[in-house]
Amino acid sequence: MTPEQLRMARAAVKLGVRELASEAGVAPATVTRLEGGKGGINMRSQAALREALEARGIQFLENGQVASGPGVAVRQASSQ
Repeated sequence: MTPEQLRMARAAVKLGVRELASEAGVAPATVTRLEGGKGGINMRSQAALREALEARGIQFLENGQVASGPGVAVRQASSQ
């Protein structure tokens, strides 16, 4: 899960940082660090955040995957 995916997912389900952290059982600072691209997040915390968002209907996509419903995606910047 990228920082952009986390920010978009949280916005899509209208969750604040504290609300998501509570649902995932992590500290709010963990959400903030991951959203800011700071790193230092253990795999268990990242998985807990993902699971909490997926429980609310979020579908995370990898490169080339297509959503099964409406959504947004981040296009890679082209190098010109």
